[in-house]
Amino acid sequence: MANSQTSGLLELEAVVAVARHRSFRAAAQEMGVSTSALSHAVAALEARIGVRLFNRTTRSVSLSEAGVAFVAEVAPALSTIRSSLDAARHFRDTPSGTLRINTSAGAANQVMPVFIEYVRRYPDMNLDIVTEGRLVDIVVAGFDAGIRLAQTVPKDMVAVPFGDRQRFAVVGSPAYFAQYAPPAKPADLKHHQCIRSRMPSGSIDQWEFEKRDRALRINVEGPLTLDEPALMLAAARAGLGLAYLTEWNVRADLEAGSLVRVLEDWTPPLDGLCLYFPGRRYVPAGLRALIDLIRERADALRASGGTRGRRR
Repeated sequence: MANSQTSGLLELEAVVAVARHRSFRAAAQEMGVSTSALSHAVAALEARIGVRLFNRTTRSVSLSEAGVAFVAEVAPALSTIRSSLDAARHFRDTPSGTLRINTSAGAANQVMPVFIEYVRRYPDMNLDIVTEGRLVDIVVAGFDAGIRLAQTVPKDMVAVPFGDRQRFAVVGSPAYFAQYAPPAKPADLKHHQCIRSRMPSGSIDQWEFEKRDRALRINVEGPLTLDEPALMLAAARAGLGLAYLTEWNVRADLEAGSLVRVLEDWTPPLDGLCLYFPGRRYVPAGLRALIDLIRERADALRASGGTRGRRR
């Protein structure tokens, strides 16, 4: 009986993993089993319930209509089961297991010192950090927590503030400003070459400004559109135009003089990063340890007089 229950749980985990990756091979790698074993597990479940959960071709795997509904119900239940197992592990002296976190590449860069300290402090824990620009449902996607800007955290999640408030900066190289007069107000950007940012949704990001309760959103123009802050930073250094990035991204360049900031009085602070997770009766021991470390870091920073802003 125990073996059949374990097999059933693994079958459910297999279905959710294949749905997440849209690939049997990638799901098998994640679960540490062979592709054929994973395929047999999914097929066995489909045969037992009499419903096809996936549409398979030689090139692609996608959820059937029944599969979409099935995964939407099963994924949160599996998350609850994992949480209960982790709650039991809470009675161990040292947290153990795997903690899966979804975040953006920029946020991960900022939080990396905390991740490093976490791994050093809890050697029995494995951190699995997945970075992507788009927001995902962390429960359905099988994550324990996410790290994003506060304003993007879903309302039904528990949020733990992480670091300072954020702030954007409009920057250009000295060579660029040798050709163009610095803008004095956001409306002047229409006379400038701007490096545009494509969002994960495919839309072009608007540059946001605010001063004395006057808020503006501007669709800037320019010859270059990018979707990665590091590339935007490189283009700005090369004098290709103005970039709209966070202070965290441009701080070193501003201090070195390789970039010059403009419109600073038009870029007010934004909310900072948050670690967030589903409201549960039990918080997994590994996640609780990370929350405690975040709060410990915050207390230390406050005691030392605070920190400077960051983001993307």
